[in-house]
Amino acid sequence: MEFRVLKYFLAVAREKNISKAAVSLHLSQPTLSKQLKELEEELGVTLFERGNREIRLTEEGLFLLDKGNEILSLVEKTTMNLRKDKLVTGEIYIGGGETRAMSLIAKWTKRILNNSPEIKIYLYSGNADDIMAKLDSGLLDFGIVVNPTNKQKYKSISLPQKDKWGLLVRSDHLLAQNEAITPNDLRVVPLLISQQSLVSDQISEWFGNNLDQLHIVGSYNLLYNASLMVEEGVGCALCIDGIINPANSKLVFVPLKPELSASLSVIWKKNQTMSIAATKFLEQLETE
Repeated sequence: MEFRVLKYFLAVAREKNISKAAVSLHLSQPTLSKQLKELEEELGVTLFERGNREIRLTEEGLFLLDKGNEILSLVEKTTMNLRKDKLVTGEIYIGGGETRAMSLIAKWTKRILNNSPEIKIYLYSGNADDIMAKLDSGLLDFGIVVNPTNKQKYKSISLPQKDKWGLLVRSDHLLAQNEAITPNDLRVVPLLISQQSLVSDQISEWFGNNLDQLHIVGSYNLLYNASLMVEEGVGCALCIDGIINPANSKLVFVPLKPELSASLSVIWKKNQTMSIAATKFLEQLETE
């Protein structure tokens, strides 16, 4: 499968119409239709269900769309990092969850950009599973994840900052007056909990491995969205401190007791060939 034809497929999937895609690609409609037909024959699958007004992707087409976008992103990233002159240029792709440790990454990034202003930084927000999947596929250079990490697959540098866990509640909630939240307190409130499996394991251990006794009404992967649910009284959110600023909202953060904190690391794939920009970032990490 040629990369050029893959881009044709992605354009048609985006436009949902061969005529519109042909215009955007500066091709004739018959030429584009022929290329798509040959692609289906080469792969031995049907990629489109053709209707009168628009086309729909089959299950195989949706799979190719997902992988095709990853391939396109990887090719563009590789091309950008190879197009360099005497200045240090390129792109650094960093992924992580919502954490105060990102402030450290920001400081290090600022130092790099002061010396190499042509470097571009791209941030991706997601949970640990998302981050590691994108590291494995080459779509990220570095990830910020909760320890422990898979030392067989990744190299890592531990971060000095830890995330402290607690409960985000409305200021008029009964638990807002508490100095700390105990396991018994959690039995009586509807909870929103992080989707990240490792976090759930931590909470389960803290609670005595009786997570089924909690009244979990939902889950989240971005705390800002969960905080809106808390404001509306949907439930209270188990979360880390410092992401939502209670001073600017109707919310209160109450820490857990016994204290529960998570240590973090910056990780990257073993034996990967890094771009010059990513190497500069790693050098900055190692000097801190």
